[in-house]
Amino acid sequence: MNALSYTLVVNGANYGQQSSRSAYLFACALLAKGHQLNSVFFYRDGVTNGSQLAVPANDEFDITKAWQALASEHDIALETCVAAALRRGIVSEQEAQQHDLPSSNLATGFEQAGLGRLAEALLSQDRVVQF
Repeated sequence: MNALSYTLVVNGANYGQQSSRSAYLFACALLAKGHQLNSVFFYRDGVTNGSQLAVPANDEFDITKAWQALASEHDIALETCVAAALRRGIVSEQEAQQHDLPSSNLATGFEQAGLGRLAEALLSQDRVVQF
């Protein structure tokens, strides 16, 4: 079996929808099979996965921490679409300064990126899978 390179696109919110958890489980499975996951691009409501202010109940799965741990262990880029994120109040330190906002809330390990990053992935990865 030849290892393939992947990018995942997550459109669903961190909670209230299944797509982010499904993407996470898919990511774990493809890594376990020896494939490479280069990046996860969070788009539309998926950008909420990058909020450091989400606090799940004690008995719930913490999807943000799960993405952070997976990215740290496997050197995966976690990218939130900057335009979608700003519309939904997910703000990096750089964007907070640029827009004169009092604070930022982008979780550690996530970065804000433009759609050009997603376009690059579409051209350079073996597979791009959307959730």
